[in-house]
Amino acid sequence: MFHHLRQDINSIIERDPAARNAWEVLTCYPGLQAIVMHRWASWCWWHGAKWLGRFISYGARIVTGIEIHPGATIGRRVFIDHGFGVVIGETAEIGDDCTIYQGVTLGGTSLHTGAKRHPTLGRGVIIGAGAQVLGGFTIGDYAKVGSNAVLLKPVPAGATAVGNPAHVVQKDLLGAAANPFAAYGVTPNGDDPLSKALRGLIENAVKQEERIERLMATMRAAGLECQGVPECDKLNSDQLNKLVE
Repeated sequence: MFHHLRQDINSIIERDPAARNAWEVLTCYPGLQAIVMHRWASWCWWHGAKWLGRFISYGARIVTGIEIHPGATIGRRVFIDHGFGVVIGETAEIGDDCTIYQGVTLGGTSLHTGAKRHPTLGRGVIIGAGAQVLGGFTIGDYAKVGSNAVLLKPVPAGATAVGNPAHVVQKDLLGAAANPFAAYGVTPNGDDPLSKALRGLIENAVKQEERIERLMATMRAAGLECQGVPECDKLNSDQLNKLVE
């Protein structure tokens, strides 16, 4: 137990620059306290003392503001940052080295007792603040879910899901594994498919404008004048790309 606790504390210090030392993490981080109390509750749950497990879970909720069902499976070095309002359901499974921020729900959409109702998080997954992950699907290793996303479908390993409803962006798994941590699941705008589409349209419009200018210059060189065609302002691609950002 103490070995796992040391691992948890060290992982928090690595991922949170505000964490100054182990004593501060142990006494002032509700995410760590919720994980420790969940281990007690889970042991009771799986050894037949289900009411006691639920009662410990209820007490942890009062103390930390984090609700974890004792039936949930949580791996090692899981960091619940800030944590207030986090809800983790009974059949949820969280892999090693995951990071979950405040206001996250790992919820179920099925009413069938005994069924897999809650999501499974692979290794190193990051769930941003306020994200709602609903259903019995899997989020692959080192995937990220952006803040306030509403996720209703699986996410491939190394991918990022953003928006409401969340849409998925595929990324290189090797690159994600080499640098797995991104606070709140924030990634550059280049990962957002809407941003990519807008940048592509801007680039295409700039090329079309260049073609039209060359065509008009060729016509003038041939002695052909286009009468009555008003001059238009040139497209400022840099300004439009800044708006996309």
